[in-house]
Amino acid sequence: MEMTLEVNGMTCGHCEKAVKGALEELEGVHGVEVHLDAGKVDIKYDEAFVTKEKMKDAIEDQGYDVVG
Repeated sequence: MEMTLEVNGMTCGHCEKAVKGALEELEGVHGVEVHLDAGKVDIKYDEAFVTKEKMKDAIEDQGYDVVG
């Protein structure tokens, strides 16, 4: 599965690494692409292992806001 989340508050390379790292630690996440300019994160994942809620929580734990 693939999903794109809109994330507010990402402004720099550190933000990109924090969000990408948090998501990649989750079981079932296979790929993460962060688009700082668009404020979006593309995630490839296995829905048998990880939910949108878990992914949102991982991003929000890093201090960013997920829209939607």
